Amino acid sequence: MQPGSSPAVAPFLRTAAAYAWRLLVVGTLVYALFALLGRFHEIGVALFLGLVVTALLRPVADVVARGLPRALAVALTMLGSIALVLGVLALVGEAVANERTTLVREFRDGVERIEQWLERPPFRLNPEALSDVQARIGQFLSSHRSTLVSDAVSGAHHLVAVLATLALALFSAVLFIHSGDRQWAWFREQLPVSVRGRAEVGGRAAWRTFTGYTHGIVLVAATNAVLVGVALWLLGVPLAVPLALLEFAAAFIPLIGSPIALAVAAVVALAAEGPLVAAIVIALIVVIGQIEGHVLHPLVMSWAVRLHPLVVAVSVVAGSIAAGFVGAVVAVPLVSVVWSVHSALRAARETDRETARETERALAEEGPEDGQDPSGPRPPDRS
Repeated sequence: MQPGSSPAVAPFLRTAAAYAWRLLVVGTLVYALFALLGRFHEIGVALFLGLVVTALLRPVADVVARGLPRALAVALTMLGSIALVLGVLALVGEAVANERTTLVREFRDGVERIEQWLERPPFRLNPEALSDVQARIGQFLSSHRSTLVSDAVSGAHHLVAVLATLALALFSAVLFIHSGDRQWAWFREQLPVSVRGRAEVGGRAAWRTFTGYTHGIVLVAATNAVLVGVALWLLGVPLAVPLALLEFAAAFIPLIGSPIALAVAAVVALAAEGPLVAAIVIALIVVIGQIEGHVLHPLVMSWAVRLHPLVVAVSVVAGSIAAGFVGAVVAVPLVSVVWSVHSALRAARETDRETARETERALAEEGPEDGQDPSGPRPPDRS
């Protein structure tokens, strides 16, 4: 090495350094994006819910619009859907109200049966310990009454935020259903001409995957809810309809949602009907999990992106860590959409390369024009 010259750097280190600073820039941008989304997460949730409603109701509105004006068809579709949801909630509320007295008595008796069961072998718990736990719970509620009241009051602010989010989701869904295609065309026209083609390919792939996943997960959730509701009704477990609705909502979190909802049903069955019925409900968790994992998802979700179970599990956990319940729900469709867009763009690039190679091959096979020297034009004679 000559004096004053910089030391030689291995090519591997030079390449690693080049990738390292680029990864730092990308990581900083991703972190800033997630921080921005976290600051305005209500807007993101509202738009996501609007897209879910659009994926579910856009086909219905298209059918109704064949005989009615588009605006009237969208209004009838939205009003009918809202009436259906409110009817289901009213049915659940009526079921809870009718079973409230019986449920309180059964729970009181069920708690006593659980205490007696814990006092017998193999647990042999001291009855005074159980009574002490109940006394401590009552003392905790009494001593922290002001804190609980303040939390309830602060929860009213969260209720306002939830209502505002639902209102924005409903408003955006109406606009998406009515003229979502024109909105997408306007957005695409704002992009540079060089990326409009890729944006069109990626956008179509993303929407196709999102609608397929939404339709599939709703069908899977409805099937699980019907199976759970019928099974709990046959077993005589109280609150079968609300528990079935809980199963429907929990099924939107893949892998872990259904077991959690059925665990709640098992606790209700244990308190109301005893250990035998609770054991049957626990066995139901295994059966429904097998049906969902090996029958429903392979059949129903075949039009959406098929992700490996490990990817689904990691996505759900990462989403729950990042944004709680909402993140767990959004994680899998987000990963599916991203992978679908990546696959569509890669396939488009491969198609373009293949087309370019075929064009070059065709030009080479045509050869030179008639009367032209195959060696090409000769330079002028400068002598």
